[in-house]
Amino acid sequence: MRITTGIRFFPFALILALVAYPQDGAGQLQDGNGQLVRTIEEFDRAAANLQPGDTVVLANGAWTDVELRFRGNGLPGQPIVLTAEEPGEVVITGQSNLRFSGEYIVVSGLVFKDGFTPTSEVISFRTSSDELANHSRVTDVVIDNFSNPERHDSDIWVAIYGRNNRFDRNSLLNKGNSGVTVAVRLNTEASRENDHVIEYNYFGPRQILGSNGGETLRIGTSHYSRDYSNSVVQYNYFDRTNGEHEIISNKSCGNVYRGNVFFESQGTLTMRHGHYTLVENNYFLGNRKPNTGGIRVINENQTVRNNYLYGLTGHRFRGALVIMNGVPNSPPNRYDQVVDSLMNNNIVVDSDYIQLCAGSDEERSATPIGSSMHGNIIMSTTNLDPFTVYDDISGISFEGNVLNDEADEPIGRGFSKAPYSVEENEHGLRVPARPLIDGIGFGEVRLPVTRDETGAGYYPKTDRVVEFRSGDTLSVGAGTDTILEALENSNPGDILLLENGGEYLLTKYAYIRHPITITTETGDKALVRSEKASFFIVENGGALEVENLWMDGASSPDQPGNNVISTSRYSMNRNYSLAVRDSRVTNLDVNHTFDFLKVYRSTFADSIEILDTEMTNITGSILSLDKETDDLGIYNVENVTIRGSAFTDIQGSVANIYRGGTDESTFGPIVVVEGNEFTNVGLGSRNRSGASLAFHGVQRLQVSDSTWNASAPLDLHLTNGEPITVIRDVVMRDTGQIRANSDAFQTENVIYERNAQ
Repeated sequence: MRITTGIRFFPFALILALVAYPQDGAGQLQDGNGQLVRTIEEFDRAAANLQPGDTVVLANGAWTDVELRFRGNGLPGQPIVLTAEEPGEVVITGQSNLRFSGEYIVVSGLVFKDGFTPTSEVISFRTSSDELANHSRVTDVVIDNFSNPERHDSDIWVAIYGRNNRFDRNSLLNKGNSGVTVAVRLNTEASRENDHVIEYNYFGPRQILGSNGGETLRIGTSHYSRDYSNSVVQYNYFDRTNGEHEIISNKSCGNVYRGNVFFESQGTLTMRHGHYTLVENNYFLGNRKPNTGGIRVINENQTVRNNYLYGLTGHRFRGALVIMNGVPNSPPNRYDQVVDSLMNNNIVVDSDYIQLCAGSDEERSATPIGSSMHGNIIMSTTNLDPFTVYDDISGISFEGNVLNDEADEPIGRGFSKAPYSVEENEHGLRVPARPLIDGIGFGEVRLPVTRDETGAGYYPKTDRVVEFRSGDTLSVGAGTDTILEALENSNPGDILLLENGGEYLLTKYAYIRHPITITTETGDKALVRSEKASFFIVENGGALEVENLWMDGASSPDQPGNNVISTSRYSMNRNYSLAVRDSRVTNLDVNHTFDFLKVYRSTFADSIEILDTEMTNITGSILSLDKETDDLGIYNVENVTIRGSAFTDIQGSVANIYRGGTDESTFGPIVVVEGNEFTNVGLGSRNRSGASLAFHGVQRLQVSDSTWNASAPLDLHLTNGEPITVIRDVVMRDTGQIRANSDAFQTENVIYERNAQ
């Protein structure tokens, strides 16, 4: 329906007061022909003939399934304004969007929430391909979880066209589907050399997408990457923006990135295409979180100076400072050689990797030339061998750089040593000794902008993710469907506490719609059975932790393809997590292919853990995370940990994890298998992998301190991205040797034993 609800009437004088606050950039909002509109029909009439100084006010309430079109030509002192009756009280939801065009337009105070655009853009600075917005502004606007329910159906939240536009003090958070959060488009001449300003915005958490297409900000595309955008991106706060490897993807020339803060964000500010980029005074606060990265340099005449980088752990393309190799005579969509570029006067503290000539291979053979790395301070005890040199670095000048005494440096020139003297300064930042900072002229080390200084002031910056065990404890008596009733009455983060030794039967599917923990008090495990094909189904927004439970398949229907836990059959645009701790899983054998976890396409887990658990007599597999087989770099899980567990008489594989294709825009999967025992695993006739554990395209794999007994072998398929694979301290009794498509993995103390009794 195209109507609004919950609308309150405000006197005309108050409406004028609400829009008469000062605005810079696009001019002053003036008292003028303000008009309060309550329905889409009233809006369309008000927007039909806009004049300079006009203001259209959307009435408070929910605006559902509305496509707003706003055209007009204001003047420098008399913009045309679209605003909310009260900032934050106008919520645009359902299948809705906003397009505007003309001169001197201002949009403010709107909230887009819990819906999605029916087109390819939520807010667009154009109404058609040749009707663009110029000298216009979007400010104090929120887009929160306005995500297409189809995870890999891509859209752009904000698309900026035209010239001389400003996007400031907006909050954009919780994008769940594929597509760039904010994109500056250069696909017509009228949008190039645009001089846009993007500043003081809060880019809130973005979950791991598990594929390419999760950039938070992109300026240009490869097709127009050698054109100039001349956009300025300054004083924005990027808070855990983890969509993919490129947090910012620069794909045009002449842009400036200044004074931005990247907080615990997995990825890098990447000069993917385009020349003459300036990156200065940005702060990267990794705080030792996984895959946090810094700045990656590609192309010509790039300047990276006076940036602060702390606690970054990212490897290879995700290093703190990265200079790439290029492709000779590169086409626009590949990698231009680094030429005449500077990486000077940066401070790097407790970060692990600095990569030079990264990506060197048969194609990317053009090494950097005419470039410099001068006056950088690199102080770290977390990795005493921080530099990785992949190719010829004679085209990079090294001068006046400082390392701490213990660190290695393979370059042999341009570095001096100093004691590791890092302390927290008065601004709460870890910094080297003051004389070192003064020696490179860095100035005061303090954040250029804080989280609270960015975004729409009326909208909270609360974390959408609810942690396990953060809610109430609900006691659940033994019996039939008592767990179902407790789930219906639970809230996110609650704990369902089952009786010691109690028996629980599910006669219906137990839907997990929010984070929930199901556990038994210390003592005898509660026994859970189900009469349905799945015990638990994790729906969009759900997450499940089970501890000290016994899950048994004796009551399951006599049919193939049962499972204990399943994801939704439909696309999930919110990531889930699954943890199984100190539990038993038995007798999943009523028919063939009875799996423990079954996942579907377009679902993604941040983490899956099986810890200190015993699983026995299962006709299917434990974790089949292999549903994205189009070889597009898409996969089903980021982190898998299997530790301290025993698997016996498992006909399928314990883990089958697949990441196909050659895309380099993501980090995972990351897998740890430690301290386990596998007995008679993987030998079933329906186990298509023919392996006890099968890993295809896993980017980081550690298998250690484990034993195989009369089981199928371990299977490795190593693909792109320089995967790190380590197998150590394992014993394989009456088990085939490791199968692999490549020898690019490490083994240490791998013992094969035959005929052991």
